[in-house]
Amino acid sequence: FKGSPLSLVGRNLQENLVAPDFKVVSPDLKEVSLLSFGNKIKLITSFPSSDTPVCDLQLKEFNKKASQISDEVVILGISKDLPFALGRFCQTNNIKGLKTFSDYKFSSFGINYGLLIKELNLLTRAVLIIDKTNIIRYIQVVPELTNQPDYEDVLKKLDQVLKNPSQTPEGLPTKCIPCEVGGLPLPKEKIDALIAQHQGWELIDDKKIRKEFKFKDFIQTKYFCDLVAIIAQEQGHHPSLTLTYNKLKITLTTHAVGGLSNNDFIMAEIIDQIGG
Repeated sequence: FKGSPLSLVGRNLQENLVAPDFKVVSPDLKEVSLLSFGNKIKLITSFPSSDTPVCDLQLKEFNKKASQISDEVVILGISKDLPFALGRFCQTNNIKGLKTFSDYKFSSFGINYGLLIKELNLLTRAVLIIDKTNIIRYIQVVPELTNQPDYEDVLKKLDQVLKNPSQTPEGLPTKCIPCEVGGLPLPKEKIDALIAQHQGWELIDDKKIRKEFKFKDFIQTKYFCDLVAIIAQEQGHHPSLTLTYNKLKITLTTHAVGGLSNNDFIMAEIIDQIGG
């Protein structure tokens, strides 16, 4: 920000990965998720606050460009402004080409997409394109917070996505699936294959996986613990967390099956993305 470095926290995502779901709040206080937009192509622009001149211009520019974009695309504007402020901004400025949402309540979007500014607890300025199969096809994080996004580059990539709007997801799902009591744990050969893909995780008695994360001090450790707790609650899969000053030990298992399930490795991957 004006030449001074800021820290982005949350999951470290890349293009061509499955887009994580998230929860945001509409101006009329309804909870909305990524899945709410079905098989539309999602162009998402995040920004610190509609009360700043640069964000004001950003929203108005995307609103203007919406009239030039295919009906297959929905444009979402997300910030940590209160929902009422976003509603007032859209009404005052006749913003109808994009839908605005607030991340004030959960920080879900910021954490899931690695766009939360740690020092300010605001979202950074960024643009993402997520295709019809919810694959991330484009990520632009504006390097200086006071600058506008590169709109030309966004529209160029959007045109490419419109010509090829779907891809086949690869790897583990990004969402934990509720397990039924009495289900079977993963077989040993599957566990061995998955643990080999998750660096630093230790297999305990073939029933648990565990990893220890180290930080500068207690405050940094608790901050990371809080991020993990928010995502774990969203996923409905809760690890055991042991915090000791500058260390956080995380243990994963699935009680419903009496051992390890895919959910444990999905959570391990998400935790690594946050901790990376």
